[in-house]
Order: sequence, then structure tokens, then C-alpha cells
Amino acid sequence: MFTGIVTALGTISSVEDRADRRVTIGCPFDPETIGIGASIACSGICLTVVERGGTPGDAWFAVDVSGETVSRSVPGMWQEGRQLNLEPALRLGDELGGHLVTGHVDTCGTVQLARTEGGSTRLAIRARAEYAAFIAPKGSITVDGVSLTVNDVRDRPDGTCDFALNIIPHTAEVTTLGTLAEGSMVNLEIDVLARYLKRMQSLQN
Repeated sequence: MFTGIVTALGTISSVEDRADRRVTIGCPFDPETIGIGASIACSGICLTVVERGGTPGDAWFAVDVSGETVSRSVPGMWQEGRQLNLEPALRLGDELGGHLVTGHVDTCGTVQLARTEGGSTRLAIRARAEYAAFIAPKGSITVDGVSLTVNDVRDRPDGTCDFALNIIPHTAEVTTLGTLAEGSMVNLEIDVLARYLKRMQSLQN
């Protein structure tokens, strides 16, 4: 489990196609704190560390990315030079600063609006029709691994929805969200509580 509070930015340094895709990610962690077999959320996707190395502040770790994961994440995400939002798994007793995040991406969304308002950035992201019912004003959603609060939701005639977010300057600076532009695609994970509520409602009908 994760909280959606990004602790560092990482950069993909190499990609090797095997049975799965072996991806090596450079990061500012201490390699001694990265356990083999540990889980790290990479832009919202829970992956297992299979190798690690480097020095404190200039570390790296490797993960195997399955074909299923590649198909569900943003197209072109797993390529050299790509920056990723990183969060190690939640430990018992850690502060829950965001909301409970599983690291299982549900779908990809497309940025419809990215503009500066005051000192913040306003984003509007379009979600597919089958996920629109899970997104609610003042509810939580994970965008590229970042826990955010939905400001507003606009339903569209085709069943899709556009939901609005406010990205404060700190979040824009320490995550990849500050680089998003109109047309960018992002990984989305809906709130796990909304998922269970939707299931309960379907069984009552």
C-alpha cells in the first residue's frame, strides 16, 4: 500500500527487453534502504525491486515490468530518460498523508486543460466512461502516483467526464505534474473506497 505522497523523482536510465521488460531507474535514495523484493510505486505503478546499487544520493534500482503493466500504463512511459514519481511502500506506523493507494493503475486519462491560476496550476483531465462514476467532487484520485483532491467533475454526453484539480507550486516542483501540458496522458487510480461502494451498489440493484 502507498499514500500517494511522492518522496523523490527518478529517471529511467536503461530498458532491456527480456521475457518482461527490465527497467533501471536512477534515484536520490540510499541503496542500503532499498530492499530486494521491496515495492516502490513508479508514477503510480507498484513494482518490485529486483536489483539495486549506487551510492547514497545517487542510487539505482531495477524492476521487471510485465506486458500487462505496459498495456495499462501511459503509452511510451517505459523509455530511457522518462522521469517517474517515486514512493516506497507504506510501513506500519507511517503517517498517512494522502489516501490509501494500491499502486494498481485502472486507466489512463488525457489532460484537457493545463493553465496557471495565481501561483498554482489548474488541470482538467478526461476519464473514460466506465470510470466516470468513481470520480466525485472532493473525493480522492491518484494521478501518476500523486494523491490529489478532485475540485470539480463535468459529465459529458458520451459518458466520459472531465475532472478538475489544483496543483500547488510545491507539488508541481517535486513531481512530474508540473510538466504536464494539454494532450499529456497520465496514469489514474480511482479511490479504493469508491470501488467498493460501486460494487455494493451494483449488488443491490
